[in-house]
Amino acid sequence: MKPDVVDLQSFYASPLGHVAQLAIKRIVAELWPNSLGLSVLGLGYAAPWLDDLARDAVRAIAFMPAEMGIAAWPAEGPSATALVDTLRLPLPDACVDRLLLVHALETSADAERFLAEIWRVLAPAGRLIALVPNRRGLWARFDHTPFGIGRPFSRGQLREIMREALLSPLTIREALYMPPSDDRLFLQLAPALEAAGRRLALPGAGVLAVEATKLLYRPVSLRVTQPRAARAMRPALAGLGVMAHKP
Repeated sequence: MKPDVVDLQSFYASPLGHVAQLAIKRIVAELWPNSLGLSVLGLGYAAPWLDDLARDAVRAIAFMPAEMGIAAWPAEGPSATALVDTLRLPLPDACVDRLLLVHALETSADAERFLAEIWRVLAPAGRLIALVPNRRGLWARFDHTPFGIGRPFSRGQLREIMREALLSPLTIREALYMPPSDDRLFLQLAPALEAAGRRLALPGAGVLAVEATKLLYRPVSLRVTQPRAARAMRPALAGLGVMAHKP
């Protein structure tokens, strides 16, 4: 099952979706307070958070997986959105400084190739924020939100898949400590629950957000080789190289 752009728009327009949007916005703003002079790419369904990142950026575009469908972004002016094959992004190498990945990694049919393509388009000092469902959280157990679709990750799994793609994890943050409920009481308590969850590092948050940077070189493990045994030496006759003279 993959998220559909219509369902995503409907969710983020709902009160529960608004709470989720604000919680994710806080993480993105803390990790990337500005994007002055940088090129920004939103991949997946990143439109709700691209406005802030695009404000100071040199350029900002939004790519959506072909199977997801497309939604116009930004709301005003020329569209900067395109449908893409996530395994063949229509960008040259090393051209993106900041890449925000939302609602894409957990539903990718080939996560390793997907991250390899992300590595290709990231600049040498480029950074990625990937938001995925938390395997230990309540949100991953209910499919009435986008965070209940696809493969959830634990912290360890998220670090491992990033490192295998030559992306070095810098930090992992958590968000969505409230239950995925439309109950008015939970919605009113959402800011307090988020603050308490961050302060106390409570388990069970709905979303993991990993910030990673691009590694240029693959670590090489040292191989210990055994010395080759010396071959046994045996005496042998050698030609004298002297010709006999006739009398």
